[in-house]
Amino acid sequence: MKLLTKQEELVLLTIRNLDDNAYLISIRKHLTGVTGKEWSVGAVYVPLERIRDMGYVYSHIGEPTAERGGRGKKFYTITQDGLKALVEAKRVNDVLWGDGRDLAFE
Repeated sequence: MKLLTKQEELVLLTIRNLDDNAYLISIRKHLTGVTGKEWSVGAVYVPLERIRDMGYVYSHIGEPTAERGGRGKKFYTITQDGLKALVEAKRVNDVLWGDGRDLAFE
C-alpha cells in the first residue's frame, strides 16, 4: 500500500468526517477551519484527484440545483481501500510519534 502524503491524508480524513456532505468547497472550508490555514481550491483538488485515482474515494454527482445553473455538486465518498490507507497512516504516525514525551515544554 502506498503511503499517503500529508495533504492526501488530511483530505481523506475530511471526506470521512464530512460523510455525505463531502464536495470540493465543503472539504476546503473544513480544512481551512481545522488547520487555520487558507486552502486554495487547487490545494484540495490535486490531492483529491490523486486519492480518487488510487481508488481511495469515489465521486458521484448530486441532484441539480437552480443555484448552480441546473448542475449538481460532485460528492466524494471514502472506499474500504481509503479506510485501510487511513488506518495505515495512523499506525505509521503512532509509531513515529511514540509517546510524545520528548515534546513536553517545561
